[in-house]
Parts: sequence; C-alpha cells; structure tokens
Amino acid sequence: MNAVTDLSQMTGLQQLQAAFDPDRQDGFRGIGRTMNFHVVELEEGRVVFGGHPDESVYNPIGTVHGGYAATLLDSAVGCAVHSKLKAGQGYTTLELKVAYHRPLTKDTGPVRAEGVVIQLGRRAGFAEGKLTDLEGRLYATATSTLLVFDR
Repeated sequence: MNAVTDLSQMTGLQQLQAAFDPDRQDGFRGIGRTMNFHVVELEEGRVVFGGHPDESVYNPIGTVHGGYAATLLDSAVGCAVHSKLKAGQGYTTLELKVAYHRPLTKDTGPVRAEGVVIQLGRRAGFAEGKLTDLEGRLYATATSTLLVFDR
C-alpha cells in the first residue's frame, strides 16, 4: 500500500500519531523544522506544540515576529481539529484570529501553544488556542474556523 492509501484509511488522530512518531526517520518535519517547534502532547481534540523563539524569528523592532505565535497557534488549533477527523476527511483553515497579549523575545524561553476543539460538525470545526510560557503567562490567544470536507 502506498502512503496516500494508508492515510485515507486512517483517522485524523492516527495520521498525526504516525506523522509525529519520534521513532520514524521519515517523520513529518515541515513548518516545525523551519520555525523550530515540535509536538509535545497529542490526543483527540487537543494538541500542544512547544518551541523556543530566538533571534531568527525577530522582527525589525527587536521582538519575535507575530507570525511565529500565529504559526504555532494555527498549527495547534488545526491539528486539534485534524485529530478528530474520521478516515477519509480533510480540513483547511477558513479563518484564524490571533490576539497578542504581550511581546515574545528570545529571553521568554520555551513556549507552549495549546489547541483545543470547541465543536466539530459535518462541515466546520471550531477551535481555540493559547500561547503561554512555562510559568503559564499568556502571550497570545487564537480562535479558528476550519472547513471539513471529504477527500
């Protein structure tokens, strides 16, 4: 069986577990590799990514670019919805709204982006996320609407 056939027969949670399996040498790398973040927790309806922003993601004013927080949050809320999909379903983000509560810098240290599904229907999913440091201080929040479709 090829990878596409395997994916079409797996639930969303099974797909994510396979993609993020630390024992797989050909595991998913994508945007997490580019922006240096990784999956920390993965369960049905909830996904947490962790990262440690550094100067490589700074903007010209000397803080972490808002796109870093938005990317972690988009990944967390999107994967949270992905984790609840049935075999043969896909999704895409329709809307992502991010609110920034305080600036991130390299001195912030490790951060966690937690995404949780609020509701998943036949055609749309709704999720929310929060980006915190290890002490639980809130840096950004997000809400997302995602289109669910049959592949």
